[in-house]
Amino acid sequence: MVANLFASGDLHADRRAEFAETLAHLEDLDAAVDVLRGALEIVPKWGAGWFRLGEYLERAGDLPGAAQAWGRAVEVQPDDPFGAGLRRDLLRDQPLSDTMPPAFVERLFDQYAPRFEASLLEGLDYQGPQIIAEALERTTGLPVAHALDLGCGTGLIGPVLRPHCGHLTGIDLSQAMLAEAQAKGLYDRLDKGDIQELPIGNAQYGLIVASDVFNYLGALERIIGWCAASLSPGGTLIFTVEQAEGRDVTLRETRRFAHGRAYVSDLLKVAGFGPVTIVDVVLRQDRGADVTGFCVIAEAAKAARRHQGDGEAQLPADA
Repeated sequence: MVANLFASGDLHADRRAEFAETLAHLEDLDAAVDVLRGALEIVPKWGAGWFRLGEYLERAGDLPGAAQAWGRAVEVQPDDPFGAGLRRDLLRDQPLSDTMPPAFVERLFDQYAPRFEASLLEGLDYQGPQIIAEALERTTGLPVAHALDLGCGTGLIGPVLRPHCGHLTGIDLSQAMLAEAQAKGLYDRLDKGDIQELPIGNAQYGLIVASDVFNYLGALERIIGWCAASLSPGGTLIFTVEQAEGRDVTLRETRRFAHGRAYVSDLLKVAGFGPVTIVDVVLRQDRGADVTGFCVIAEAAKAARRHQGDGEAQLPADA
């Protein structure tokens, strides 16, 4: 179910949707589809209804119909808080999305915040803090005056970063996650923001860390360009990504993106980073299997121009 965003605002449509949900629970999916289609005739611009219809159709084995329903969900609700575009793309040979919708990520983590750390550490054997701690041991130039925890979430990496900086800032899209981070008392500043849309400002960081964050972005050109422009000369960028089998970026069934070693290496080179160290790691467990990835340690150029704009424009012009 799509929780509190599911209601259409029309009582008759909502009653039909509730009946469709009962039919689906009883595995009468054809009937559930018919009843929900009737609700959508009443409220044709109901994004959550189209998303749910796609789920029913996928369970019924009608994959083209599911892709069409999810595409319709994106059309009527372009901010896509349910991730319908990602579900549609997983049914395509050539995905259309190169990033997760911010509204989907925000909603996901607002709901997930209270149980986030227990789920990661106890259920998935998440290795993020240990991986970042080991990366910091490889990093020269510590401590730094100002460090940034990019996509800080509940502040899991805060205890690892705090001894290495005078001032620690965290940025995250989810207000509920930031509230959890605030309770730890480790951050000097916490800001709510979409890291895909950060403007280049006056702040300069000696260290930027993004642990298990870029998996939600897909294409990394813009954020890597932002980091290159926001690091002080010679500063360090540390991040983790899931490992893709191919060269570039892959959308996985988990609706997370994985990245190829060559893609990451080439992008950092274009952005002016060097030297770059890429370490193979196990990020966590998923249904008993290792989720492999990379931990990347990249040193910023000693001097770089600062640009504002899209991904290519934000890369240093003299890289």
